[in-house]
Amino acid sequence: MHYGWIILGASVLTVFSSLGFGRFGYTMIFPAMKTGLGLTDAQAGDLATGNMVGYLLLALTCGFLSAHFSPRKIIASFMALLAGAMLLTGLAPDFFTALIGRVLTGMGSGGTNIPVLAIVIAWFGVSRRGLATGITVSGSSAALLFAGIVIPKILAAYGVDGWRYAWFALSGIAVAIAVVCAFVLRNTPSELGLSPIGHDGSAPPTDSAAISLVDSMRLVYRTPTVWHLAAIYSLYGFSYIIYATFFVRYLNWECGFTVADAGALWSAVGGISIASGFIWGTVSDRMGRKYGLSCVYAIQFACYVLFGLWKSAPGIYASALLFAVTAWSIPAIMAAASGDILGPRMGSAALGFITLFFGIGQALGPFMAGRVADSFGSYTLAFTIAGGASLVGAILSLLLHPVEQKSNQHGEA
Repeated sequence: MHYGWIILGASVLTVFSSLGFGRFGYTMIFPAMKTGLGLTDAQAGDLATGNMVGYLLLALTCGFLSAHFSPRKIIASFMALLAGAMLLTGLAPDFFTALIGRVLTGMGSGGTNIPVLAIVIAWFGVSRRGLATGITVSGSSAALLFAGIVIPKILAAYGVDGWRYAWFALSGIAVAIAVVCAFVLRNTPSELGLSPIGHDGSAPPTDSAAISLVDSMRLVYRTPTVWHLAAIYSLYGFSYIIYATFFVRYLNWECGFTVADAGALWSAVGGISIASGFIWGTVSDRMGRKYGLSCVYAIQFACYVLFGLWKSAPGIYASALLFAVTAWSIPAIMAAASGDILGPRMGSAALGFITLFFGIGQALGPFMAGRVADSFGSYTLAFTIAGGASLVGAILSLLLHPVEQKSNQHGEA
């Protein structure tokens, strides 16, 4: 078996912890955490925003650093930060300490997620890259499934402090995964004398020519397609995080679901969404990145509008299904597209740059949604706005020039 598949498995575990626990674990924990710390809806939204701000601060930095230094070492360092930050969140006595914990958790996620995608881009050729990144981001879905099953049990077992023990458990699992990845991950196939999976064999794949950090920044900033991808990605960050953050709260507050029932549905979303990145990453390999993106955005437009406007069971379950089949496909396609444009090494710099805009969208989404809920006593308008953002994303995706990798100048032939 090609070692790239082992790299892929370790990468899935990394995303399972860094994004699945660090970000989406909050969806299941925050109703109990909100009660335990006496938070308002706006403060609960601000904790999610703080997480996104932390992610934003590190995603761009680590994207460029991964093009010049060892992604493996960067991942190990920030996985340690992630585990410590989740522990701090569980120990928080008040809103401000929790906010610090959530910002640091976001930094751990951003410092881990971009480098691990950079490793995947390096280990898979263009024809298999969408598939590989799609499988990698499925780690988030697996974590959603895990959290939906395990966290309610922890909350029930430990009463008012259950949310604290939930964070402690996630922190401990992150430590174990960090140890596994430190031993398994390798930066490039060349370290083991291998070629990327899916490489056509026409010429040996090579790393990018030596280029300074400043020059790599110029290369990214001066590529128009990268800016176009950044604009599209920001709309995904803004829209999906509203849905993911307030899913359980909305069903419990406005739709008559118990927290357990809402959690069970969210867990089902996580289970189904495991295949989302795989499906749409493969579609983008076959049809092209622009058409894959536009299809996903159109489906998510319907998902968010249904959720906000149709509050009975058929609308809710239809929305959950639409989200599940597309949930993590856009990050997978964006990672593949970044590698297509600038090659396997500089692709991490492009991915880090567009993730900056993704993070801005994520920071704005919960900030806006929490205040809309406080002002109108409902999340309906927030979900409708999220749908509008997805519709714009679909249109912008169709206007994207075909994303085709440049010549051997930036890496793979």
